Amino acid sequence: MVLGFGLALPGVLGAQTVPGQATGPTAASFQGSVASGEATAQPMELSLDDAIQRGLRNNLGAILSGTETAAQRGQRLSQLQALLPAVDFKANEAVLQTDLPAQGFRLPGFPTVIGPFGYTDLRAYLSWSLVDVKSLREYMAARHNFTAAQLSADDARDMVVLTVGNAYLLVLADETRVASVEAQVATAKVSLDQAVESHKAGTAPMLDELRARVDYQSLEQQLIVAQNGLEKDKLALARTIGLPLAQNFNLTDKAPYAAFDQVDVDAAIREAHANRKDLAALVEQTKAAEEQRKAATADRLPTVKFNGDYGDIGVNVRHSHGTGDAQGTLSVPLFREFGLRGEAQMAQAQLDTQKAQLSDKNAQVDADVRDALLDIESAQKQVEVARSSAALASEALKEAQDRYAAGVSDNLAVSQAEQSVAQANEQYVASLYRHNVAKLSLARALGMAQNYKTYLGGK
Repeated sequence: MVLGFGLALPGVLGAQTVPGQATGPTAASFQGSVASGEATAQPMELSLDDAIQRGLRNNLGAILSGTETAAQRGQRLSQLQALLPAVDFKANEAVLQTDLPAQGFRLPGFPTVIGPFGYTDLRAYLSWSLVDVKSLREYMAARHNFTAAQLSADDARDMVVLTVGNAYLLVLADETRVASVEAQVATAKVSLDQAVESHKAGTAPMLDELRARVDYQSLEQQLIVAQNGLEKDKLALARTIGLPLAQNFNLTDKAPYAAFDQVDVDAAIREAHANRKDLAALVEQTKAAEEQRKAATADRLPTVKFNGDYGDIGVNVRHSHGTGDAQGTLSVPLFREFGLRGEAQMAQAQLDTQKAQLSDKNAQVDADVRDALLDIESAQKQVEVARSSAALASEALKEAQDRYAAGVSDNLAVSQAEQSVAQANEQYVASLYRHNVAKLSLARALGMAQNYKTYLGGK
């Protein structure tokens, strides 16, 4: 029997839909990476720490979070510029020649063509929105979005730790499974040889030999499946940390069973609310939506702008004089009611969406902690039961083999005992994997995934 392993990652980042925000990493992003380095013929030794550090550098989810932060930084700077004076410089060298009749001027005795003549104009222009409440609110929203992007990038690092840790533990479980099935194949081979010799000696029927051969070949098939699963999961691990897929590697760390002490659920939930970066990011996004809503209201307010220029103009630089211009503009929206109402309603809808998502996220944080603690407790019990079952199944197999060798019974009991050993070993491997992944999930749920060693080793 071969069971599949899987993990539903809690708190996975999704695509952002807040106006002015870049698209963030999705759950699938954390399964990919940007490959780094070249494959070598020599197998590399890979510890859990090495794998996680490679993941933090190369995982696609972490990289996309970094690019999103950069985009939000640029958005914040763009909104800031709307509040600051803009100064431009222009140098203009002109040569003109005018055909007066073409312009409608036909004066007797007056030249029909004027020029060529020219001038030089060196001028600086200043533009400044002195009173613009909407731009101020939009800048405040951009600041909150930038802070949210930074927090999301920190949360993405926790997600990388969880994803890589899960992939690493899965490969460890696969290796344990392969070793277990190999041992079962060796045991079945002993039973098969024993049945063959007993049949040759005339002390056992042909049925015993056929039954032993079927059991042996069935385990060989399970071994092929287990080995294939191991190789595929090693490829998945390489994908998450940016290793070239052709690079062979061996895992150096093991994940022995360590019982997890009971924790105060309420205290754990408070810790999660204080530490979870995805929750803090959503709080900032809600604040940004509030500022966008205020900006929509401020669009009704008057704006005051100043525009001016000063420079030298003349036939050339040596024969020029200074000129300037200054003007202030007061703009008041008089009849844009439908447009203003539409903007306000869209901003309010976005704010309501963010508030609903924030409320749901608070509940999700509670659920993540409680789910992880329940999984740990359940898996811990499963590990203890499975370990006892594996020991009992091994003892029963030895007893059945001894009885068959003594001629007391046929090898049906041996066959059944071998199946019980296989099932018990598989359950032990699966429960141990679930227990360690549940502890990683708790670290993630508490916002402490980067302290994973504390949790894997038992708190």
